[in-house]
Amino acid sequence: MTDLVTVAELGGSLAAIGGAAYLRHAHPAAYWSTVGLPVSVARLLGSYSSTMDACGLTVAPPRWRALAIRATTRREVRPVPPRRGIIRPTSTGLRMRLRLAPGQEPADVAASAERLRHAWGVHAVYVRDIKPGVVELRLVGFDVLRKVRMPRRTGTEGDLLRVPVALREDATAFVRDYRAVPHELVLGATLSGKSMYLRNLISGLAGQPVVLVGVDCKRGVELSPFAARLSALATDPEQAAELLPVLVKEMEDRYDLIKARQGIAPGTPDELITSDIWGLPENERPSPIVLFVDEVAELFLVATRKEEERRDEMVTQLIRLAQLGRAAGIYLEVCGQRFGAELGKGATMLRAQLTGRVSHRVNDEASAKMALGDIAPEAVYAACSIPADRPGLAVAGDTSGGWSRIRTPYISLVAAAATCRDTAHLAPDVPALSPFRPYVPPAPTVKPAGRVSHPRPVAE
Repeated sequence: MTDLVTVAELGGSLAAIGGAAYLRHAHPAAYWSTVGLPVSVARLLGSYSSTMDACGLTVAPPRWRALAIRATTRREVRPVPPRRGIIRPTSTGLRMRLRLAPGQEPADVAASAERLRHAWGVHAVYVRDIKPGVVELRLVGFDVLRKVRMPRRTGTEGDLLRVPVALREDATAFVRDYRAVPHELVLGATLSGKSMYLRNLISGLAGQPVVLVGVDCKRGVELSPFAARLSALATDPEQAAELLPVLVKEMEDRYDLIKARQGIAPGTPDELITSDIWGLPENERPSPIVLFVDEVAELFLVATRKEEERRDEMVTQLIRLAQLGRAAGIYLEVCGQRFGAELGKGATMLRAQLTGRVSHRVNDEASAKMALGDIAPEAVYAACSIPADRPGLAVAGDTSGGWSRIRTPYISLVAAAATCRDTAHLAPDVPALSPFRPYVPPAPTVKPAGRVSHPRPVAE
């Protein structure tokens, strides 16, 4: 009888271990909530002091405390770790604040992030500076980029020109903020995820009172499904050569509007003095414009001298929009597979104006350097190591030098197109762009299915 009980207990243990292993592989979020979270918390609480000491994050206690310990006990005076705050569990990991000891800095904790990850059995540890003397540790329990699930709250609800477009590797939302980063360059090889990134951006902006303009020289195959929400669309270089001057003229008209407001008279309130459209009264403020350029290399490639003149003119207009468009509320989203000096005159100058950089999987290291080499050289190797079986995975950086891995959630082309059709009425009216508004065929009417009646035969 005892042997049967032992065999049953052993079978139950093996089944539990197998179930946990399956849960960890197939449903990592559920595994973390049921198994990983309590185990990691127990490790953290049980080994906090020793782990901090091994990582070199402890300091000698204050002199008064050392004297008190020697006077009251015979214990050895040991170095003290940073004071730990409350452990806050999340659906993807843990959050915990540390009050640094005198002489410590956030870089000391960040340098030990890999050691802390192994000691506490989590997927990754990220350090964020909260205020002087306080840092936050964000422990991620599993690879959140393997199956992207955007957080429920991103802090962008109701914010104009702010779109949560992807998930960072620390389980926070990557927000495309056009007010903070006006222009962006998105690079990546074929099937790397650029189109998915573009779909998420357009779907997020479709519900906002923003003018969306597209230049898609692949005959519109990428942007035509969103035609219902686009205020203008150019599907070849010839149309782009006609559309870009109109955008430049619109930018100049907006500057004239701002200048008219700056005819400052004595006694004018300070809040009425402005140098961009966001300082204008709401009833006078023109709607912001976001220009999407897909496969930007098609605007640079030429075969004849006549096309070369057209190319130079279009590149000059793009550079003007990138240099001067922010104050006029015009923002650029430039996409392509490569974007370097070999494209021709003006390419490097245009790239220098694109503050935000997103590099998906690329075919060579030179392409990654085009996107990230001039702002975050260490991010180039991260972009080159993106596997082919993870489309949508990318490295995002900006001119501040910071960078992180991100991945866009999957959204089907049908769903993105439906979002654009449902929000078509939100497209602001810009008379200058009316000649370039794409044709949207009416939706086909589907007759409701009903019972089919067959005529009865007539008796002879």
